[in-house]
Amino acid sequence: MDILPHEKKIYEYLNAINHLKKQSKGEAVFEEEIHKLEAKLEQIKVDVFSTLTPWQRIQISRHPGRPHTLDYIENICDRFIELSGDRLYSDDTAIIGGLAKIGNLHCMLIGQEKGNDTESRVKRNFGMAHPEGFRKALRLMRIAEKFQMPVVTFLDTPGAYPGLVAEERGQGMAIAENLREMSILKCPIIVVIIGEGCSGGALGMGVGDSIGMLEHAYYSVISPEGCASILWKDPGKNIDAAGALKLNSEDLEKYGVIDAVIKEPIGGAHLDPMAAMDNVKEFILEKWRILRNIPTHLLLDQRYTKFRSIGAFEEHEAEK
Repeated sequence: MDILPHEKKIYEYLNAINHLKKQSKGEAVFEEEIHKLEAKLEQIKVDVFSTLTPWQRIQISRHPGRPHTLDYIENICDRFIELSGDRLYSDDTAIIGGLAKIGNLHCMLIGQEKGNDTESRVKRNFGMAHPEGFRKALRLMRIAEKFQMPVVTFLDTPGAYPGLVAEERGQGMAIAENLREMSILKCPIIVVIIGEGCSGGALGMGVGDSIGMLEHAYYSVISPEGCASILWKDPGKNIDAAGALKLNSEDLEKYGVIDAVIKEPIGGAHLDPMAAMDNVKEFILEKWRILRNIPTHLLLDQRYTKFRSIGAFEEHEAEK
């Protein structure tokens, strides 16, 4: 089991409680002590999870037990037909997409997939897409537009693949084209940030009419480690960078970067994946009920205005 640093005390109490339960055999003296420990455990959970730092929440977003795109497909979709390839170079398995049915919603679902074990992580390139991955996503979006279907995207990536082969095949242009085309796509787009939403790799699939973000996910122009390396020349300053970047869900909602924070089970989605996935499904269906009634021309105007108004600035008169 992968235990995060801030969870250690919780698991120590859990182990003590389980040990006592095995030894108790129903004796009253043991039962009383177990009840005391369980009450103490609940208080510890409240204390720990109500005071999480930005860096601790990033650790939660990266937890290997956190549900990924394939987990969502398996658990919230009534039907899914995968579509592969960009029709130009190859199929990028870091991006998975296809026709999906979620409740009464028929949509094109596209997500970034990290993998769950060593073999699948290598196969999926740890969720880091090559140019063909972004072109594949765009191809599927254009199919959705043609058949007047909404698009749902799941963001979960440490960034687009930064290797030489990706640059040789036009990584920057692929992301730029997605930004441009998603901004004028004539169908509703719902974006959900389910884990890491880092850099252009996330934004290349993140232009939408409604953007939801799981409570302990993060969304940032750069990872805390990358930011620390640039600003302080020290990757070890990642904790300071995590706080300075304002990359948590409540900060991003405040600044208008996202539209809604999707609640997670106490402690994070890895502790109760089904509850987190049910909340994401509810968010998607709720937003679809709203977006489906908006005329296309108004939908595009709202999308343009939404992204033009992101950010905050101050004006000062120059000294004469």
